[in-house]
Amino acid sequence: MVITWYGEGCFKIQSSDTSILVDPLESSSGLMPPRFKADLTLVTQSSFANGDFPSMDIVGPGEYEVKNIEVSGVMLEADKTAYILKAEDMRLGFLGHVANKALPPVAAEKIAGVDILFIPGGGSPYIDQETAAKLIKQIDPRIVVASFFKIPGLKRKSNEVKDFLNEMDQKAEPQDRLTIKKKDLPVKRQVVVLKRV
Repeated sequence: MVITWYGEGCFKIQSSDTSILVDPLESSSGLMPPRFKADLTLVTQSSFANGDFPSMDIVGPGEYEVKNIEVSGVMLEADKTAYILKAEDMRLGFLGHVANKALPPVAAEKIAGVDILFIPGGGSPYIDQETAAKLIKQIDPRIVVASFFKIPGLKRKSNEVKDFLNEMDQKAEPQDRLTIKKKDLPVKRQVVVLKRV
């Protein structure tokens, strides 16, 4: 599995011949949207779903399966959904645009113990870094991937990823992509910071 980041909550997950796009970029972000054809698109905030994607769109709670990829969507708050994606015998959890300090019990139960957790690391308007650190402890993933932090070109205000790393008491050198197999998952929790593609 290869994971690349386009800024904000926009990720490409490549699992063998299946391409998954998570949270396509809004043009108002100031960032260049990805230019690949996705087999599956996950949108964590329904107000951002514009239906312009030629692939299979998943917006909102429910159970889905596309090309042997299992997806479970669970409600977080009003128009926000968390997703648990199962591929290559690993569970990936996407908290997307989460802003509340606590997860609803059903969401917390479903996302608990995911192997890789994608979580906002740049503070307002999403969860602050302290809340993110508490949620990570509660969910207990093996790998944490930060999203929604300050990068060049981003039009909205956001905090630096170093604030998130400090809160987590971790160090992480930004890397181009995360290439991971189930057997390579770390025993001790690791925080990953990706460079924008």
